[in-house]
Amino acid sequence: MIHKFIQEDTRIVLDVNSGAVHIIDEIVYDILDYYKEKKTEEIVEILGSSYSKENILEAIEEVKTLETEGLLFTKDSYKNHPAFVNRKPVVKALCLHVAHDCNLLCKYCFASQGDFDGQRSFMSEEVGKKALDFLIENSGSRRNLEVDFFGGEPLMNFDVVKRLVEYGRSIEKEAGKRFRFTMTTNGVLLNDENMKYINENMDNVVLSIDGRKEVNDYMRYTVNGKGTYDMIVPKFLKMAKMRNGKDYFVRGTFTRKNLDFSKDVLHLADLGFDSTSIEPVVTEDQYDYALKEEDLDTIFKEYELLAKEYVNRRKEGNGFSFFHFMLDLNQGPCVIKKLSGCGAGSEYLAITPEGDVYPCHQFVGNEDFLMGSVLEGNVDMSISKDFGQAHVYNKEKCNDCWAKFYCSGGCHANAYNFNKDIHKPYELGCEMEKKRIECSLAIQANLLM
Repeated sequence: MIHKFIQEDTRIVLDVNSGAVHIIDEIVYDILDYYKEKKTEEIVEILGSSYSKENILEAIEEVKTLETEGLLFTKDSYKNHPAFVNRKPVVKALCLHVAHDCNLLCKYCFASQGDFDGQRSFMSEEVGKKALDFLIENSGSRRNLEVDFFGGEPLMNFDVVKRLVEYGRSIEKEAGKRFRFTMTTNGVLLNDENMKYINENMDNVVLSIDGRKEVNDYMRYTVNGKGTYDMIVPKFLKMAKMRNGKDYFVRGTFTRKNLDFSKDVLHLADLGFDSTSIEPVVTEDQYDYALKEEDLDTIFKEYELLAKEYVNRRKEGNGFSFFHFMLDLNQGPCVIKKLSGCGAGSEYLAITPEGDVYPCHQFVGNEDFLMGSVLEGNVDMSISKDFGQAHVYNKEKCNDCWAKFYCSGGCHANAYNFNKDIHKPYELGCEMEKKRIECSLAIQANLLM
């Protein structure tokens, strides 16, 4: 399987199964439409009015060479790969909901402004410790374990966060593990003291902001209706500077209210943030800010504009990173990651303040997906088998999709929320993901030119 496309006058072909990417000329681009179905003589006849016979034959030989070298029209080697066939999923990451409460009322919040449609509550130290013990006990031989302190707003329960980090450090060595802690925060409660602690103890920090002041403050505001931009930007800039090479990124959401979201990404870059992510909102059509199919052309153009500026800035020496454009053409993700994605429900789980276990943070509150409790020690991992089998080979719409080894089948929660089936991907998300991948490939091509 191949996928070819044109962006910024650059013709690119991706060999889906090998991951090889080629910059090609116009004649090869046209030949690829017929190469596998037509004989050489037929191709010469079809394209003879546009190119000379000599050039067509030469280009066909170039394609044949790439095919012979295993760089074009390769067969799928992942389905029977030992790492996939013999895989035994273990829990490697937890999303700890240390606070089901928030000091913001973001319009698009999937967590119902922090309480996940339940009671506002905070995780106790006891529940948090039980969760870390559960992670160790169910992580098999995996050494590096991920823990994200999440909410609501986790800084509202920061004392417990600190005690859980201390507890994790006290048990990891004996268990032969290493915890990688992440904090996701809206920034309102950041101050010099907790920023120092976060910088010293968190392997990654996610700072939530939507971009330009008018965009951010329209969606993200406090309980008294005050926008957060002026409040958080100075803190985020200070936090980013403190990281000094350590992982962090500013993460936002774009909606139908700011379809010109490339301006928000560039605004954040211009402020001085070199690690950014602006994600498309995922919500029901009933909301006026929900993305619709008719918005796709505009969204695609925005990704193209952003990709062009991304390349320009890189070449000028003032580049930045954008999460969706970070594509590794040399090694890329492991086989399991290519086929199964984030591992929600099998390798990645969410724990509520009460200790309840769900497949991921976006399933929290849906009792159909309640797996048990770490506090009571009755976690039923049988549901993980269903999630573990929700890979690209078991999703009908993924089988013939050229992007399947990059998106890994998409988000299980989005699939369920829109289609009531984790095996049926969220189609609007699929289209945006494919465009982002094309832009990422075009960026890599243009940076090499």
